[in-house]
Amino acid sequence: MAIKNILALVVLLSVVGVSVAIPQLLDLDYYRSKCPKAEEIVRGVTVQYVSRQKTLAAKLLRMHFHDCFVRGCDGSVLLKSAKNDAERDAVPNLTLKGYEVVDAAKTALERKCPNLISCADVLALVARDAVAVIGGPWWPVPLGRRDGRISRLEDARDGLPSPFADIKKLKKDFANKGLNAKDLVVLSGGHTIGISSCALVNSRLYNFTGKGDSDPSMNPSYVRELKRKCPPTDFRTSLNMDPGSALTFDTHYFKVVAQKKGLFTSDSTLLDDIETKNYVQTQAILPPVLSSFNKDFSDSMVKLGFVQILTGKNGEIRKRCAFPNAF
Repeated sequence: MAIKNILALVVLLSVVGVSVAIPQLLDLDYYRSKCPKAEEIVRGVTVQYVSRQKTLAAKLLRMHFHDCFVRGCDGSVLLKSAKNDAERDAVPNLTLKGYEVVDAAKTALERKCPNLISCADVLALVARDAVAVIGGPWWPVPLGRRDGRISRLEDARDGLPSPFADIKKLKKDFANKGLNAKDLVVLSGGHTIGISSCALVNSRLYNFTGKGDSDPSMNPSYVRELKRKCPPTDFRTSLNMDPGSALTFDTHYFKVVAQKKGLFTSDSTLLDDIETKNYVQTQAILPPVLSSFNKDFSDSMVKLGFVQILTGKNGEIRKRCAFPNAF
């Protein structure tokens, strides 16, 4: 492998409360000699699915994020459990969609290059290519991750950033993964193509403090609009996280948040920190041609892809993404 193509990034891990720098190596050319068409195969499958159903882009991006935030980018979110106690069975992951795209890409790769390419790498590539299909930014995906064998419901339940979290908790959650405040606000920008439901916002509309009130941090006009869409007992209706621009990867999300129309508490609270607020307000007023968001998003996605990765002899290369290999 050419030395110039090896990316050495420092992943900050939290060990007994202390951040330590651990060098991790992945390679843009990791599969080039043994499976030179690996990325082309994954891209072809992803284009086939996402071009028919554009909303898959947000779903696959979210799946990659949820994978990396729990036990690192090891494909553990893809594992199934006969006891329904895997990561995908945790409440925050019950709405994950797009497993069929990852499985189809893995199947295509196994036909061409059996027992070589990890499901963790497949998911990282699929997420990148899905965003690119809808006109979003492209980013390099260094490869060589190995697949984890452990997937626990409680890890996802307790480890994923909450849509109800305030800025202090979010910054701590991201810092524990080696990600900073800029990464937090930039990756939140992925909500520009996000879709949620009334279930996650009703408490902000009808009973924010337990007194039948609405969240005062929300724009009153937005509260009225959401109440028309989400009656008190409606927990199913879908909501766009970036109204008016839900299928376009752009900076419109930041305009929405700046107007106090963030759907989640975790969106609104970006205005409660000087650094994240400045980023939101800057992106909200800049014309797209002057915006750094696409580049920033690409940079943060590369960092995300290095979180707690398994390499070398750690982990395995799964034959099927939903099941660990038999010993």
